[in-house]
Amino acid sequence: MTKGQSGARALSVAIVGAGPAGIYAADALMKSEAAADPGVSIDLFERVPAPFGLIRYGVAPDHPRIKAIVKALQKVLDRPQVRFFGNVEYGTDLILDDLRRFYDAVIFATGADTDRPLDIPGNDLQGSFGAADFVSWYDGHPDVPRTWPLEAESVAVIGVGNVALDIARILAKTADELLPTEIPANVYAGLKDNKALEVHVFGRRGPAQAKFTPLELRELDHSPNIEVIVAHDDIDFDEGSTRARSDSKQVDMVANTLQGWADREVGDRTHKLFLHFFESPTEILGAEGKVVGLRTERMKLDGTGNGKGTGKYNLWNVQAVYRAVGYRSRNIDALPYDARSGTIPNKAGRVIAEDGTPIPATYVTGWIKRGPVGLIGHTKGDASETVACLLEDMPFSGAHEPSKSAVPAFLEARNIAYTTWDDWYRLDALERRLGEPAGRERIKVVDREEMLNIARAQA
Repeated sequence: MTKGQSGARALSVAIVGAGPAGIYAADALMKSEAAADPGVSIDLFERVPAPFGLIRYGVAPDHPRIKAIVKALQKVLDRPQVRFFGNVEYGTDLILDDLRRFYDAVIFATGADTDRPLDIPGNDLQGSFGAADFVSWYDGHPDVPRTWPLEAESVAVIGVGNVALDIARILAKTADELLPTEIPANVYAGLKDNKALEVHVFGRRGPAQAKFTPLELRELDHSPNIEVIVAHDDIDFDEGSTRARSDSKQVDMVANTLQGWADREVGDRTHKLFLHFFESPTEILGAEGKVVGLRTERMKLDGTGNGKGTGKYNLWNVQAVYRAVGYRSRNIDALPYDARSGTIPNKAGRVIAEDGTPIPATYVTGWIKRGPVGLIGHTKGDASETVACLLEDMPFSGAHEPSKSAVPAFLEARNIAYTTWDDWYRLDALERRLGEPAGRERIKVVDREEMLNIARAQA
């Protein structure tokens, strides 16, 4: 470890999770006064061989504008104070006690990659899917199956957030529309056989309560193959809705877009995408173990912007249901966990034990800290707050001062085939070369072993 001008030992920090939250935390550390004196050394650990987390494996492939955030994140990881250790899984390959051997402090930035449960009958039927699993499939995550069942001609998507829109759009677009993106060959082949002609998106309240962002919503109508349809009966605004529209320009823009679609004539594009409001799913219907329909209760606004049931029910003839009602973080080994919120209990990023006291030198940032809400950029504020607390808690007691080779030696002694930042550049270059003949930015490599072989091959 290096010494600062004051003679104090450089601050050594481990960050678990190399997605935006973890990388923003590294950036905040390097911009702090501690980075100048006594200095800072940061190691990021990621369970898949490649970095960038949500950007690589959670953003839809037809959103290059959002994926371009990688360029800024890459500059952070290019800094000499930062090392990347990919293909290292916390809780299996190393545990909290291991990290405490090598680092002054640990920041967990593990995000949220599982589905929040939807407690209605029929969830376990064949053809009922969680949003997180489908997103991982079409984004080429190495830990999910290579195929996806796409036999349904009519599909329901439950939820009115951006993830629901992503799923609906991917299901409604043709495979050839998505081919210019980075989708892997197996995803293109799967979508080529997709039989969906109708996609129905359901929200239990009204247009002013939808969680879409205006840009994401308008993008639905850009496809030459998708006819977006909104019913006149689904456009309704109570006093609470009107107040929400006046308080938020984004809410008003979403409401205006939806109202405009309801007022226009239905066109003749081949794939129909229906946005339904005031429909609360009550049961996924099945026959012989498979999804055959969805039952919803018709809702109405109560004056405050909330919905209440009318006692009237509708049946929808669908053969698949995608539940996009929110992501959820996983429990982290050796840390407390709030099952209700799906987060690690914390105060401003300091992890809090069951007795209400902070756990020394242990922090969280991003969705594992505050829940899966907000846009990617919001994690910058999380990181700044967490890092400020970490710096307030300096100096830390009992930390070791290992050499730069101590952590690689530890991983190698356990036969862990970790990847480095140089390895990522080799994988990145190969993916770009794969895309060049077709004029695509890249074609993503999916298989973990193939990723490791490419990444760790000699240049």
